Amino acid sequence: MATTSTSKPDPKQKKDDKKDEDLSEEDLALKQQLELYVERVQDSDPGVQKFALESMRQEIRTSTSSMTSVPKPLKFLRPHYGTLKAYYETMPDSDLKKYLADILSVLALTMSAEGERESLKYRLLGSEGDIGSWGHEYVRNLAGEISQEFTKRQYEDKPIDNLMELVQQIVAFHMKHNAEPEAVDLLMEVEDLDLLVEHVDASNYKRACLYLTSSSSYLPGPDDLLALDIAYTIYMKFDDLASALRIALFLDNSQYVKQVYTSTADLLLKKQFSYIVARHGHTLELDEEMVQKDEDRDQLQDIINNTKLSEGYLTLARDIEVMEPKSPEDIYKVHLIDGRTSASSSLDSARQNLAATFVNAFVNAGFGQDKLMTVSSESSSSGSSGSWLFKNKEHGKASAAASLGMVLLWDVDSGLAQIDRYLHSNDNHVVAGALLGVGIVNCGIKNDCDPAMALLMEYIVKDDTITRIGAILGLGIAYAGSHKDELRIQLTNILSDVKAPLEVHVFTAITLGLVFVGSCNEEIAQSIIFALMDRSETELSEPLTSLLPVALGLLYLGKQESVEATAEVSKTFNDKIRKYCDVTLLSLAYAGTGNVLKIQKLLGYCAQHLDKGETHQGPAVLGIALVAMAEELGLDMAIRSLEHLLQYGEQNIRRAVPLALGILCISNPKVNVMDTLSRLSHDADGEVSMAAIISLGFIGAGTNNARIAGMLRNLSSYYYKEAGHLFCVRIAQGLVHLGKGLLTLSPYHSDRFLLSPTALAGLVTVMHACLDMKSIIIGKYHYMLYILVLAMQPRMLMTVDENLKPLSVPVRVGQAVDVVGQAGRPKTITGFQTHSTPVLLAAGDRAELATEKYIPLTPVLEGFVILKENPDYKEDN
Repeated sequence: MATTSTSKPDPKQKKDDKKDEDLSEEDLALKQQLELYVERVQDSDPGVQKFALESMRQEIRTSTSSMTSVPKPLKFLRPHYGTLKAYYETMPDSDLKKYLADILSVLALTMSAEGERESLKYRLLGSEGDIGSWGHEYVRNLAGEISQEFTKRQYEDKPIDNLMELVQQIVAFHMKHNAEPEAVDLLMEVEDLDLLVEHVDASNYKRACLYLTSSSSYLPGPDDLLALDIAYTIYMKFDDLASALRIALFLDNSQYVKQVYTSTADLLLKKQFSYIVARHGHTLELDEEMVQKDEDRDQLQDIINNTKLSEGYLTLARDIEVMEPKSPEDIYKVHLIDGRTSASSSLDSARQNLAATFVNAFVNAGFGQDKLMTVSSESSSSGSSGSWLFKNKEHGKASAAASLGMVLLWDVDSGLAQIDRYLHSNDNHVVAGALLGVGIVNCGIKNDCDPAMALLMEYIVKDDTITRIGAILGLGIAYAGSHKDELRIQLTNILSDVKAPLEVHVFTAITLGLVFVGSCNEEIAQSIIFALMDRSETELSEPLTSLLPVALGLLYLGKQESVEATAEVSKTFNDKIRKYCDVTLLSLAYAGTGNVLKIQKLLGYCAQHLDKGETHQGPAVLGIALVAMAEELGLDMAIRSLEHLLQYGEQNIRRAVPLALGILCISNPKVNVMDTLSRLSHDADGEVSMAAIISLGFIGAGTNNARIAGMLRNLSSYYYKEAGHLFCVRIAQGLVHLGKGLLTLSPYHSDRFLLSPTALAGLVTVMHACLDMKSIIIGKYHYMLYILVLAMQPRMLMTVDENLKPLSVPVRVGQAVDVVGQAGRPKTITGFQTHSTPVLLAAGDRAELATEKYIPLTPVLEGFVILKENPDYKEDN
């Protein structure tokens, strides 16, 4: 056999064939060899057939191909594809027929017509052998054909069992060969992600889960939640509990959170979980099932309640050496501005002082000492702080008293002690401010004896409006996201009280929205809807009324289709507010989901050119930003869309664009956005420029960004005659230096994976208030700016040892790199520097340990991270 197959070609026939002159000797030999095999396959003797098929198979398998060219055997067999196909049809059923089907399946890879899916057809007719041996490209091609065939069979209701067997093989092949993303894609196409759980192993589960979680933001519902669900199952299977907890929090699934706690007995791990839960602001009551011993449970509950946050924050401040209190003058840096500075001092000094109050509160937030409000031990008790309070007029005093709460942020014990004296003042504004201050001090800190409830409850039924508002808003800030039922009963009573003034109704609704954020609570929604329906025509024109739909939207924040019933009801409202309510509900319910269809719908609202007096386009613009902030790609596209809106939109759209940019890049000063805002801060329209100025503060919040600080200094001299603009410049300056650069307003954490609902709720409320800057923020409701405290978090990485005491270790901090689906073990950060903890993390930074001596208990190094000693570590001598 072997000798005849290599017989010399007859020179005569071949001379005519021009093509063959280009081939090298061995190619020519190969070509003839294969042609011979094709003839032999059609031989009548099964032995000859079998040998020819074997040899053909061998040639195809052993030929290596580069990415750019078709393998030689496939190329030379092209002309014979039709012949072999025709012969296959005539063959009787036998093993040989299956054997030929295998080969045809491989040939179809390069030769079958588009959409015929012949490769798959012959594969299913062929022998059950291992598909991987035909090579990677073949398997990928099959996977593509399967997904088309699957869709077709689903449509025609045909059985899919034989396809699924093939899918099993392909997935197993992909998982062995580091092609997790391709395995996941195939399973998504055939709607059977559960299969993945069987095929992952300890070496590839992380990559598979990373791909699942990253792709979930691009999948349409309900596939996105399914992908996360599977990722959760896989993490639980491999005991990567910290990652499972993150997904449980993302899905907002209390059952899963509980499961994570109960599936380990390791107390240290549970402490780490508690830090993650606390950072997310998730309300969690530990029970005996989750933690057996009482003392352990109390310790963990303390972590979840954030009682140690202040201590950790001050440790960070001491380490970075920024404990020295700063005065507003240190922030304004007037000496750096040339020219007309002295002229501005004569302007409305009460407003200047009010601005200074806010700057002071933002800059010294959480440090427990400042130069305006807290009394230093040297001066007499009636000294400096009292005098600053009375440099403010009426409602200014409320903000001044509340600023004390901001300075003492998170430090409940000494905070309440210092605020207490203002609660006994004879001036209602001061009392109102102190009540708000009590709420601010307790922000994000839960406490068993509920000091905020105890102090504030009696004031929410007082006659004086400002005092009531102070107490109500204080409760909203202190208990945001806690879903506390006692508050629901008390506050819904106020909403149903017809005699209460409009502003009390509005702030009650907002507080209910903040406390029950994302709860989809029907009763509260009903109360707010009735409050909206009872408004008279004149009340509906009040700027504050537009915050009622926001409060309603907060109940459904990020909860997607759950909002639909309420949105239907909103269509029955008065014309003045109906569209506003519709757009606001839509944008809040889909906030942080990246849902492209909703972004298009909101862009549709913005495209209309409407008569004057239509207000719903503002919230639509903010809505685009809220929905698109979910992932980087959508975020950049949204920034581009907003650029277009600036060029073509009506005035009321342009006024909202700077705020939308502020949300998209909060605490993340991107240069292109900074330039746009800088340009808009000199806009001819006063509202646009004010919004742009305050947004410069938002994008630079807590970054100490020198370029923004310089812009704001220049703006302060440019607008020295405009009291309103100057106030905005000051607020922005305070925000840029938030917590002396240790805090962030970004609601995202955990490698930008988790979105804290309470933080987002605070931002949304303030942004909507800024839509009508003149009447709300620059009017007498400036204390709404304090709602930002809900989003303030230290942007730190604090490593602690097993007793939760700070532990300094070297870490590398650099720009995070997206490594989803990359081959090998790529570096996750780039351009890093090595520091020792505690360190600050800027937007888009990621940290990793630079030592083998400790093992972190969570893969994402942010906030408080517990390190345990590595038992295998050996000191290098």
